[in-house]
Amino acid sequence: MRVRCLSWNVTAFRINKPFNRLASSDSRLKKFGRSIEDEFASIRDHYETPKHPIVLAHGLAGFNELKLGGKFLPGVLYWRGITAALSAKGIEVITTSVPPLASIEERAAILRDQVAAKAHGKSVNIIASVSCIAWYNHLYSLSNKIANRSRGLDSRYMIIATPHRGSSFADFCFDHLGGNVPKVYKALDSLGVGSGAFHQLTVNYMTNTFNRQVPDSEAVRYFSYGATLDPPLWSAFRQSHRIIDEKEGANDGLVSVQSSQWGTYKGTLVDVSHLDLINWTNRLRWFFLQLGGYKRNFNAIAFYLDIADMLAKEGL
Repeated sequence: MRVRCLSWNVTAFRINKPFNRLASSDSRLKKFGRSIEDEFASIRDHYETPKHPIVLAHGLAGFNELKLGGKFLPGVLYWRGITAALSAKGIEVITTSVPPLASIEERAAILRDQVAAKAHGKSVNIIASVSCIAWYNHLYSLSNKIANRSRGLDSRYMIIATPHRGSSFADFCFDHLGGNVPKVYKALDSLGVGSGAFHQLTVNYMTNTFNRQVPDSEAVRYFSYGATLDPPLWSAFRQSHRIIDEKEGANDGLVSVQSSQWGTYKGTLVDVSHLDLINWTNRLRWFFLQLGGYKRNFNAIAFYLDIADMLAKEGL
């Protein structure tokens, strides 16, 4: 497998958003370079089509399609509207599904096999969501160990919303679980969802173990985005944002801007939430906010179409 990448071992992207402008005025963002407030607010008339298929790989605790009502109700799509939007532009899209909470090693190996099976020897561009930097790095490491390289994958990776250096919120959770950690692991394992990913999200593991064991490749180009959020009182990210802010500074509720940086940093996306990133925006909330005069600053479909456009312009 010969790998050429644009983020993680190719491209890391992070995103986040509230409905006010406090995040954009955060003076701490200046040292990280460009702040992006509304570049992806709407869909343009034209986007270039990349040469190679795009693989959408979900992040931690993710899925491809969740069937809550069996065959009687439509499934819940992780990449809601995104797959269809890319396909409508003539882009070949491949979706994958790996165990949601398994270890980096397990997810990387399964992802590698799924991409190999579905790509049928084609070069691919892999776009990955939250917390994926780790297993893509491992995927690249594994790919270099494949003996028959003529049957490997030629691919580029673009990572979105990733804690490259771990998350202090993960540290907080482990500190407060204390002696209950083994019980939580046992419960998750009994459900068949795995538990290996959790300790790999900690700052200590990512910084002192993973990043040292899986170094960057000189054959890979790395790009990254960060994001920041100033969550309202009722936000699900309110508590986690506060905890990370105290330890690492500006963050999107789960990952700090500092941790999301890798390779060439493309800028900080302002006021874009973790759920907005995969187009899980609360439409009812935004309906009332827009009635109150707030302008929506991020459209996930526009963001992914722009990524495809960028890949096309890179000749990929």
